[in-house]
Amino acid sequence: MAEDPRRPFDVFSGACPSREVLEHVTSRWGSLTLAALSPEPARFGELRRCVDGVSDKMLSQTLKALEADGLVERHVQSTLPPNVDYRLTPNGETVAAAVKQLILALYAVMPEVMESKAQSA
Repeated sequence: MAEDPRRPFDVFSGACPSREVLEHVTSRWGSLTLAALSPEPARFGELRRCVDGVSDKMLSQTLKALEADGLVERHVQSTLPPNVDYRLTPNGETVAAAVKQLILALYAVMPEVMESKAQSA
């Protein structure tokens, strides 16, 4: 893919900061967390239950990375005990929509993928 001179970022370049964000978004837990937060905010426990198999530690690290990237925001409600929920930022909504399209594309090809796997086994 040729670099577009109108774009200041090139994910194919190892030095480009977009590569790190792409890694956060496309990691197993990053993509699932973004999809789980779309369309509604969720608390940590709700996310953990939704994203089957993620540990508390990995979910916490994932949320922190996505928050640092500006894709997720942490919202603390001043109650006792304080309630914390996580929600997508406008940029997070844009990226989550693309992740959800990827998930839907995967669902669409899964019958053929499963057939291919069965034939190669």
